[in-house]
Formats: sequence, C-alpha cells, structure tokens
Amino acid sequence: MSAHCQLTGARPGFGNTVSHSHRRTSRRFDPNIQRKRYWLPSEGRYVRLTLSARAIKAIDAMGIESAVARIRARGGKA
Repeated sequence: MSAHCQLTGARPGFGNTVSHSHRRTSRRFDPNIQRKRYWLPSEGRYVRLTLSARAIKAIDAMGIESAVARIRARGGKA
C-alpha cells in the first residue's frame, strides 16, 4: 500500500535514528494510513479511500461530498 494520503497529501518523512554512540542510520516516518470505505450518496456507490488518521477526522467534520470534490480537484481518483 502506498504510504500517502489522498486528501491531505501526507507522505513519509525521512530522518535519522541516532544511537547512544550518536551513529546515524536513515529511517522513515510513515503517516498513519488507513483504507476506508465511504458511501457517496450523490453517485449511489461506495468509494474506497487511502487516508491518514487526520484526514478521517477532517472528513467527519467537512463531509464526504466536499472531501471527494477536493480530492478530484487535486487530480486524484475517488
């Protein structure tokens, strides 16, 4: 599964793990990505979205219709 959010565009961040002796090795900070299915009343079907936990809360606040419109405006598939 791709580690990016369709709504917010959140992608992995990169940095270093620093050991006790301060040796640095590269690591990746992944966003909390979930696959969630929403009913889209205007089209009479379900849409399955790949979202971060923060985007799921945003959809609860703004509604699925406006969220899908925002994803499609960015050129995403929903």
